Amino acid sequence: MVRRKSGAVALPWEKRGTWRQLFGGSRWRIGLAALVLVGIVVGLVRFSERRRAERETRLVVGEVRHAAGLFRAHAGRCPASIDELVHPPRTAPRFLRRAPTDGWGHRLFLRCPGRFDPDSVDVVSAGPSGSFFVDDNVH
Repeated sequence: MVRRKSGAVALPWEKRGTWRQLFGGSRWRIGLAALVLVGIVVGLVRFSERRRAERETRLVVGEVRHAAGLFRAHAGRCPASIDELVHPPRTAPRFLRRAPTDGWGHRLFLRCPGRFDPDSVDVVSAGPSGSFFVDDNVH
């Protein structure tokens, strides 16, 4: 193997550094700090999106409960489903303009009479998973 003299001209592809030179000194600390900062920002954004969706869902659940109460007062019986609140019998007014969805875009479930209180209704959202079998439902 022939050695180059130290004063020889080096070509650009010969000047490439190793990984150790690239992350040597304090550069790795800066990269790690940037990575941690990005992780924190992503976590905060996801947390705020989930809280927004939960607030929106609780608002929609309250509206459906109120509409079901009005339906019971007007028709004298429980609505069969949320669709009956949107498209009631001919003699009743519309209680909802459209079929409501939760903060994640899933349809709500209506049980009337309620499971624990027969004078009320149960309105449940499937939560972020979209499944009623996962324990993230919003009541």
